[in-house]
Amino acid sequence: MQQQMSVVTLGITDVARSKRFYAEGFGWKPVFQADDIVFYQMNGFVLGTWLKRELEADMRQAASPAPGAYSLAHNVTDPLDVSKVLDRLVQFGGKLLRAADEPPHGGLRGYVADPDGHTWEIAWNPHWPISPEGYVTAKFG
Repeated sequence: MQQQMSVVTLGITDVARSKRFYAEGFGWKPVFQADDIVFYQMNGFVLGTWLKRELEADMRQAASPAPGAYSLAHNVTDPLDVSKVLDRLVQFGGKLLRAADEPPHGGLRGYVADPDGHTWEIAWNPHWPISPEGYVTAKFG
């Protein structure tokens, strides 16, 4: 089976509030939007934000299972950008969970939650170069 991810869809409670965080905070451009959903074309996949009640109905479940530990990640090409992106996302409705600092394995990272509590890691990793198109390659060893 091919190693790929096609779409990540996040359940949200308010389309306008979520769009402010993603479109104005990250600066991402929607490629489709309706009253209950917004899609953003990423590099190689699509990010969807869909009203939670509609997503749950589509999955035919009353409520999403309790979440485990997870984070979505947005890597940057310059370590100075980590704090800048965190600050910008907080300005557009995010909640700072952890200020930028150095993890034990190197680099720089911080965490922010979107308005619906989805955790985003904003990171710079010297072992993960980013192409001009925005593709990340993990290079270890």
